[in-house]
Amino acid sequence: MAAKKTFVLRLNEETYKALEKWAADEFRSVNGQLEWMIDQALIKAGRKKVSK
Repeated sequence: MAAKKTFVLRLNEETYKALEKWAADEFRSVNGQLEWMIDQALIKAGRKKVSK
């Protein structure tokens, strides 16, 4: 498993609540949802290869 870096992310309450709901709808944690969203954006932009 690759090492993970930690960092602080500040979101307004409305954005966090929407993200929390989306994560719950997909059975993920907020952190897991953010990781998934970032991975998808990087793949779409051609900045990350799809891992198999």
